[in-house]
Amino acid sequence: MGTGFTIDTPLQVAKYGISSVIPLVDDVLVEQVRKFHCERHGEPYEEISNSNQDARALRIAAYLSLVDRLVRQQVVALQASPFETGSDITRYFEMLPETPLKRAYNEMLATTNEAAKAKMQADLRQQAVPGSIDVNIMTKLDRDIYVNGNKLPVEFADAMAALRGFATSTLNSSVVFSAGINQRLYTYAATFDDFFPDKNGVLKKKIILKVSDYRSASVQGRFLAKRGLWVSEYRIESGLNCGGHAFATDGYLLGPVLEEFKEKRQELTELLHATYAKALADRGWSVNDEPHKVSITVQGGIGTAGENEFLLRYYLVERTGWGTPFLLVPEVTNVDEAHLEKLLAATDGDVYLSDSSPLAVPFWNLRTSASEETRRQNIREGKPGSPCVKGAARLNTEFTETPICPASRAYIKRKLQHLPEEGLSAEQLAVVKESVLSKSCICHDLGGGTALKYGIDAAATPSICCGPGIMDFKKISTLEEMVAHIYGRVSLINSKERPHMFIRELMLYTDHLRKECENFNLKLSFRTPGYFHKFRENLLAGIEYYHRLAGQFIEEQRKNFLAALKVLLDEIETVALPEK
Repeated sequence: MGTGFTIDTPLQVAKYGISSVIPLVDDVLVEQVRKFHCERHGEPYEEISNSNQDARALRIAAYLSLVDRLVRQQVVALQASPFETGSDITRYFEMLPETPLKRAYNEMLATTNEAAKAKMQADLRQQAVPGSIDVNIMTKLDRDIYVNGNKLPVEFADAMAALRGFATSTLNSSVVFSAGINQRLYTYAATFDDFFPDKNGVLKKKIILKVSDYRSASVQGRFLAKRGLWVSEYRIESGLNCGGHAFATDGYLLGPVLEEFKEKRQELTELLHATYAKALADRGWSVNDEPHKVSITVQGGIGTAGENEFLLRYYLVERTGWGTPFLLVPEVTNVDEAHLEKLLAATDGDVYLSDSSPLAVPFWNLRTSASEETRRQNIREGKPGSPCVKGAARLNTEFTETPICPASRAYIKRKLQHLPEEGLSAEQLAVVKESVLSKSCICHDLGGGTALKYGIDAAATPSICCGPGIMDFKKISTLEEMVAHIYGRVSLINSKERPHMFIRELMLYTDHLRKECENFNLKLSFRTPGYFHKFRENLLAGIEYYHRLAGQFIEEQRKNFLAALKVLLDEIETVALPEK
């Protein structure tokens, strides 16, 4: 989702019952988009300037409340629209998959009795409810804020202020915590009443954890439960087969991870409820005897209706998440025309797992983006690095007392000057230098598509953080077309050679293992030899699991799946691991 791709997606899709997530990284962009939509919709706008010490939280709260208000208005208009071709309410029901609600709609269309049809339409209108307007806070982006060299109180840190903005908005939705545990942020959430049940046991604001393995879900869930906070959803994401930042697990593949959640779901819910209930009682809050609902959802690399249906049916997940393919749906996400063309033209090598992120986390990147072209141009001109416009990743104190960003010109200049003093071999120096120079200003450039689309900044140089699955799609699509693809009514897949999502993830993990071994051999890794052996054991256990799982596939798919497993098994076994 970057910082801008889905910043106003709820205004395009929520009224059709589709849930989406607004990123809360860039409050300057949030404020600019709020101004744009206030002017577009005739809403009053009063600037929240940088001079306000709590500008970040206030901007986020104001924008989220605006989106909430506009979507509510859209839903009222949709429910009142006529059941005729092209109307919003017709779009709503036509896009639905085959469900009881879709069947009720089709029965209404087939009814000839006008009185009966009118009653059925009235019932359908009430069931045309909006999708959730959720938000995302990347927990690692929690820089402390300095004014005149003095650090402000902790509640003004980036993630803390973003949470406060969400908590004080009018939204009745969920916050997605991604990128791992942030203890001070999670503890801070317990200071807002909306995260606790009301007198009817209802949570106005809910918590979603994005995780890539069961242990992470359990640890974070317990931490929150001890503070009286309930996790309403565990959003399982592939460690590598995703978009944006890629948080590789220790070789735990998505299929086995989903299987573990399937087996231990009830156990996890009961364990956390006991801790949660005690924490609520200690705080004087009412306690439900029955646990709140817990949803298990999955995202990361899903590309076909068959994969989507299998995840829902076999692993019993409630919902699936689709991100990267929607970058090619202009009415839903913010990608400028030039980068839409670059995405369509992307081939192997154009979309790669890079060192671009200043967070030192692997980051999916489009090599042909304007951001990457600008980075390379700056290097050629002898001025590597970025001016650090937004500062969300100012977390490094290697050379300065006040943190600066590793992608900034100030940091890269110092680092390059310091490298000769680090006693590196020529080979090590080349690898480290390349990594230093690869850093780019993603916290600003990931909003470039929005800045161009809405005339905010004509000189913006967008960065695109698509996942590898973008190469499977070679067509600009409408919302209806992409929804029809997800539900199997049409196929937008470009190539018959596309690997199954589980196979692609295994391919990525195999490449990751090989690269980690190379870094270890160069003495540029903090890993121990035991790590690599455990990593390979987990991959081999995953392959064994997939051999058993293949019995669930149709014959042709099973044959291709098993053949791909064999190739990858051979590759993994040839990777030379460090000796224990």
